Amino acid sequence: MKSTHVTLQKPKHFFLLILFLQLIFDFIVLIDLSFARQVFGFFYLTFIPGFLALKLSKMDKINTLEIVLFSVGLSIAIVMLVGLILNIFCPIFNISEPLSTIPVLIALNTLILILAVVIYLRSEPVEPLGGSVPKKFLVPVLLSVFPLILSIIGVMFVNLFGNNFILLLMILVISLFVVIGLVLGEKFPRKLYAFMVLIIALSLLYHSSFVSNYIVGFGSDSHVEHFVFQSTKNCAYWNLTNPFKGDLGLGRMHSMLSITILPTIYSMILNLDSTWVFKLIYPLIFSLVPLGLFQIWIAYIGKRYAFASVFLFVAQETFYTEMLGLNRQMIAELFFVLLILVILNKTIKPLNRTLCFILFSFALVVSHYGLAEIFLFFVFVTLISLIILRRPSRNLTAGMVVLFFAIMFAWYVYTSNASVFSSILEFGDYVYRQLSDFFNPTSRGETVLQGLGLEPPPTIWNAISRGFAYIIEALIVIGFIGLILKRVKPNFNREYYAFTLIAMGFLGALILVPGLAETLNMTRFYHVLLFFLAPLCALGADVIVGSIFKQKKSVIVSILLVCVLVPYFLFQTSFVYEIVGSQSWSLPLSIHRLGIRLHAGFAYVTGQEVFGSKWMSQHVRIENSNLFADFHIFSALVGYGMITNMVRLTNITEPERGSFVYLGALNTVYELIVDYSVWNTTEVLESNFGCSDKIYSNGECEIYKVINP
Repeated sequence: MKSTHVTLQKPKHFFLLILFLQLIFDFIVLIDLSFARQVFGFFYLTFIPGFLALKLSKMDKINTLEIVLFSVGLSIAIVMLVGLILNIFCPIFNISEPLSTIPVLIALNTLILILAVVIYLRSEPVEPLGGSVPKKFLVPVLLSVFPLILSIIGVMFVNLFGNNFILLLMILVISLFVVIGLVLGEKFPRKLYAFMVLIIALSLLYHSSFVSNYIVGFGSDSHVEHFVFQSTKNCAYWNLTNPFKGDLGLGRMHSMLSITILPTIYSMILNLDSTWVFKLIYPLIFSLVPLGLFQIWIAYIGKRYAFASVFLFVAQETFYTEMLGLNRQMIAELFFVLLILVILNKTIKPLNRTLCFILFSFALVVSHYGLAEIFLFFVFVTLISLIILRRPSRNLTAGMVVLFFAIMFAWYVYTSNASVFSSILEFGDYVYRQLSDFFNPTSRGETVLQGLGLEPPPTIWNAISRGFAYIIEALIVIGFIGLILKRVKPNFNREYYAFTLIAMGFLGALILVPGLAETLNMTRFYHVLLFFLAPLCALGADVIVGSIFKQKKSVIVSILLVCVLVPYFLFQTSFVYEIVGSQSWSLPLSIHRLGIRLHAGFAYVTGQEVFGSKWMSQHVRIENSNLFADFHIFSALVGYGMITNMVRLTNITEPERGSFVYLGALNTVYELIVDYSVWNTTEVLESNFGCSDKIYSNGECEIYKVINP
């Protein structure tokens, strides 16, 4: 019987398909066909190079979900590597803008054509990707998209009318999906579970990302990341050395290709504004991280528990708030997950495993220094532990660990004047100096104290929220104990078992060692450790139920997980706080009632502040003058004004003649300057700046030049 997929199985047809896609891609880019350039261009950049690399390496024994994950990871790694090669060699041939559209287009066309030709010349059948969706699953798949539709429409309503009803409905719908997914359990097909994971992740990410037309920091580094991205894009060239000498923070970010070369290529090829590369493209890529975790966990704990574990991962607010301000870490986490998949997957041939490990290691190292260090710690301790126990791993070898260290050391020492390496030493010295406060609980930081219940909650609703968080912490601990005592027997292999033990030990170190949690931020550490600890929550529920009930165990475990995870999710998203009118820290749900906290707590950037920042960078020369600004407005000046030489505006500021003062919405609308204390804007200007000339005003933003201080 002939195959129904003949057109995709014959090498000739596959080659013609790739050639056809290539021509379409070139056509829509060169004529700048709006919308098609963004949509098809994203698919082409993010999937095709990696998919061809998979076909060339004959990695055809992995399942469809792994093919998607590996194709995206390989594509992004290849795009960064191609950009780096162009950046190094094009100037030799007097091409001053190697990251502009034409050089990148030529390089990608050449690479993809070579890959397609080699695959064709091998004359081997090309297996089709996946298959059609069964008709009985079509309706559930369409219904699964509903939260994403609500997310996008809901955030538009918030931006236009200040109405959050649709977003509240979205959160309830997601909760309902989780209840259905956990209660029905094994009746759900694997692909539908995976699709629901993707949609839930995207819905939560976009409901936060789209809340403003400008970058929102969420207390993180997105504005500085946008600055180094813009610096690279404006030159269409990435400087290997640090152009911001003396500034370690800018230096270590400038050395990350994930926020320099990668977004520049996406912006150039897709003709997409830099702001929307971070707000639209990066969250879409990041949504594959929980999908990768689901793929890892499903082999060990089954579909139902894997789904519950992934939901815990995405329900924790760091996933859809703080991470949106860490674009380099969003990209790095994809490679972190892929490296774990490479190590754990036993069907990948040794040569392919090594090649994928090298490419993903490079991509992780050039994406985020902190996550690269954490990965090195995990694989090194795992390797040593397995050697000591005389149970060496075939999938994780000493050569792989040494290779990762060599890539990391070389990159961090020889790029941007070793600013990343200097920062690592600086962080180590900070932790060492904090050891003298070992017996002082406050040295662990506010988040650790809250997690241990050592800080009183401000309201009854916060107390209930922490109660559910403590229950989840307890389930993780119980699951860990059950794992050690073999009360539960998940299908963990030796590598993942070691990873889990190390993650729990790491969590203990963050609590015990003063200052360690502050090096990356405890919320981010916990988020990363959930890569290994989240399944323990489901296993903990299994241990508790198994010790009490002997019949209908899976149903009772599902009910317990629903009763814990869904309320936890409703509190983490601030759904409950918004309903009861309590103080909320959700920007998308509560932006209409945040008031001063919108600017002082979130460093929210308004359109007028962006216009004022750009006006200043274009019309005012401040190279030899001081620019004074409220700390909370630095985000607009750095991210959009491309201005970095600023001085904090306080009541003890001593300006010189010719200095400038930049005021944002917090300072003009609310008449406040907020730093370590709060002052009245008018009083500070009159007492500290004397006679000043207002040179710009647009309602929310004002700029003064000091004439006679």
